[in-house]
Amino acid sequence: MISSVLPTYARAPLSFTHGEGSWLVEADGSRYLDLGAGIGVNALGHANPELAQVLSAQAGKLWHVSNLYQIPEQQALADALVAATFADTVFFTNSGTEACELAVKMARKYWFDKDQPERIEILTFEGAFHGRSSAGIAAAGAEKLTKGFGPLLPGFSQLPFGDIEAMRAAVTDKTAAVLVEPIQGEGGIRPMADADLKALRELCDETGALLILDEVQCGMGRTGRLFAHEWAGINPDIMMVAKGIGGGFPLGAVLATENAAFAMVAGTHGSTYGGNPLGCAVGAKVMEIVSDADFLAEVNRKAGLLRQKLEGLIAGHPDIFTGVRGNGLMLGLICKAPNMDVVNASYAQHVLTVPAADNVVRLLPPLTITDDEISEAVARLDAAATSLEG
Repeated sequence: MISSVLPTYARAPLSFTHGEGSWLVEADGSRYLDLGAGIGVNALGHANPELAQVLSAQAGKLWHVSNLYQIPEQQALADALVAATFADTVFFTNSGTEACELAVKMARKYWFDKDQPERIEILTFEGAFHGRSSAGIAAAGAEKLTKGFGPLLPGFSQLPFGDIEAMRAAVTDKTAAVLVEPIQGEGGIRPMADADLKALRELCDETGALLILDEVQCGMGRTGRLFAHEWAGINPDIMMVAKGIGGGFPLGAVLATENAAFAMVAGTHGSTYGGNPLGCAVGAKVMEIVSDADFLAEVNRKAGLLRQKLEGLIAGHPDIFTGVRGNGLMLGLICKAPNMDVVNASYAQHVLTVPAADNVVRLLPPLTITDDEISEAVARLDAAATSLEG
């Protein structure tokens, strides 16, 4: 008999009743140090008191009105995002998947309204993950995402990861956009080199193609800058954001320049829930916190501490780990042992991690994790690795 919850997840045998900062707690009081943060969503930790206060205050006033009306909370968050980024305009969604759908539509509508409707092709990289909608799985192209769900949405081509020359050769007069994650998350915490991001920006400038960045997982302070592309000194034309922007509340956004968004006029896109007062009130508080220079400096400092300790962990367990990669507090342990063995052994030590492709274990702790918690986390990972060596 099928479960009342559609069985599309291979869930761990864990169930939590509440959270406290970097910790999750089961009904029996067992505490787990959370290095997954809801797959990078709980950027400010669990039950963050500042977010809880904002959520409670807004819940007592207004939850939802729909986008038939002006929404001051939505305007405030859009203004904050525009002031802090390359963007001139923002559309709010409920998820990264919805953000992908709009980014694809925006790029294609751009060329349609420029009287070049043949420019529909969007180039992506192998190993990408852009959500599980029809556009998202077609963009990624991996068989594990697409098998059984054909016919796929046409107009996407995947190229070898980081192969800029292949990208350059693939651009034609039908290319609408290039879509890339500055750091692949599901793909195994694979950062794109700054030089490659610069080269992609230059390629798009040369050909007119739009540069779309997927910062759903690597954005909102995760790498020690507000957005990961800032490290390369470039700007996209369109950017997808979600996960950390709501601090745990379902919220996403598409940020764009005025040029890229010019064709998106009334009636071309919409969302019933997107940008509701509740979500945007929380998002505005998240934005206020994570965009602060001192906060981002602390993320960078803690990232250096974590990486240093992980290097020691790897050196002590050469039969379990081969390296670490990533930026900021978005790191991947490259495993020699099966990565799910490491994840499960970590559960036994009451520390939560997230598997990824390329035999990697993702570490995406809350950006508010403390130095002591970093030390405790690595000690527990050390115990997990030791248990696998026995």
